[in-house]
Order: sequence, then C-alpha cells, then structure tokens
Amino acid sequence: MHILLTGATGFIGQTLHAALRAAGHQVHAGVSPRSAQAKLQPDQVPMDFARDTTPEAWLPRLQGMDAVVNAVGVLRDSPARPIDAVHQHTPCALFQACAQAGVRRVVQISALGIDGSATRYARTKLAAEACLRSLADAGQIDPVILRPSVVFGKGGDSSALFMTLARLPVVVFPAPMLTARIQPVSVHDLAAAVAALLGPALQHTGTVACTGPEPLRMADFVASLRQQQGHGPALVLRLPLPLTRLSARMGDLMPASVPWCSESLAMLDSDNVGDPAAFESLLGRPGVHYSQLVAGAWR
Repeated sequence: MHILLTGATGFIGQTLHAALRAAGHQVHAGVSPRSAQAKLQPDQVPMDFARDTTPEAWLPRLQGMDAVVNAVGVLRDSPARPIDAVHQHTPCALFQACAQAGVRRVVQISALGIDGSATRYARTKLAAEACLRSLADAGQIDPVILRPSVVFGKGGDSSALFMTLARLPVVVFPAPMLTARIQPVSVHDLAAAVAALLGPALQHTGTVACTGPEPLRMADFVASLRQQQGHGPALVLRLPLPLTRLSARMGDLMPASVPWCSESLAMLDSDNVGDPAAFESLLGRPGVHYSQLVAGAWR
C-alpha cells in the first residue's frame, strides 16, 4: 500500500515509519516545514499542521494514496504549533480530503483518558475523533481510532522523564503521581497494531484502547523502571499540592517539549487505563508488560 504518514519524524511516527516499511508498504513521510528546509528525502512530503487547515491543502498529497495514518500530536499550545489547529482543524481537513479523494482507510492516533477531561488537549483530540466518526457514519471512510495509554520508548519526552526519575536515589513526586493510574504501552507494540490494521486486520474499524497488560500507579511505574535498571528502592517524598501546582506553572514557561506543565497536571485527575483485549487481538499476543519495558522498548 501507499501510505501517507503524518508526524513521521516524531517519537511515535518514526517507529510507525519503520514498522510500516518492514511490512512492505511504501510510506510517504510527512515532515514539518522546518524539516523541509533541508533537502527532502524521496519518500518525504512537506506539510504544516499549523496552517494546512482546508481539505484543498491535502487533496494533492492524497493522490495515489491507499491509506492515511495521522500521528501528529502536541501536549500543549504554542505559537509554532497551535493545539486547536494541530489536533482538530487540520486533522478534520485531512479526513474530509480523504473522503473526497476516495482514501477510505484512516488510522488516527488519539489518546486514552480524554473522555470527560476539560483540558484543551482532550477537547481537541475528541473533536478530531468526532469528525472522523461523522465521516464513517456517512459511509465515506473506514477509520480506526487508536487510544494509547502512556507510550513508552526511546525518544519519547515523557519516557525520558520517567527514566530520569527512575535513576534518582531520592525522588519527590507531585501528589497526583502517587495516585494516578496508567497502563504503559510499548511504542513498538503500538506500531505493530498499526501495521496489523493496514494488513491482516484491514477490515477492522472503531476505537481501540492500546494498553499494556496491567495498570499501576505512575509512581510505581517509575519504581519498576528503577528496578529494571538494577537499582534498589528510592526514597520517595510527596510534593505538597500547592508546590505541585507551582511546579506545573513553571513547566508552562519551559519549551513545549517539556512534558510537565499545567495541562499534564490536569490530565492526572483521571486514570489512563483500559481493557487490553482488542489491542492484544490485533497483536496476536499480550503486549509488553510494564516490568519488561526497559528491555523491550528502551532501545
């Protein structure tokens, strides 16, 4: 298949690119305008999710495509990557263009835990999902929405933060990290599921929670990462809530790649867990357990 992969240079996108090529597909890799300033590789397609907010901008890029995988995402708003455009307006324009161009297969990388959340991250992700479902209900496309929990792997900003915390002999956790539950998933397992949806599971549609086999508290996940690296238990201290909020506001002033900010703090108000059965059916096996993620995904 000829597949247009947006966000191909990102953490998840790079792994998807490799998995889809390994499966024998011809991947047309979407790159940002900044990347496009350098010499484009033969398989790269320049695109700007901050500005390409109309179907007309996408129709030329869809010529000859059999499927689209959207792996573009941001944690928070920034002038260079406005979250409303990146998560909602541009994806909706892309999906509408798919319907017009006859590209029926669309795989959208969304996120788990967004139902009921008041964050802009959740609202914009849900809006893109709603657009996709409306086109599916009209019989114009055959989409799959993947909702991963925390995606772990080499190159991920949140994964790097978890690994840094796991190396500290004394760690101070923001209060919600001691109670919020996650179900970490290997980035390689997520890529394998996408490859299946563009191969043996091509007829599968709907929404799939992408999770590891077992949930746990975020602080316990960091402790597991520490154990996997051969370290003994760390001394764990609790950061009072007022200081937690202050630290998140300080994170708001940092570059957009820093994963700790007010938006991520707000998302800790709800658990990020789900039933792994449908995901494991796509994989044909259980996903990598959180206790094996350093060996299985940190590479």
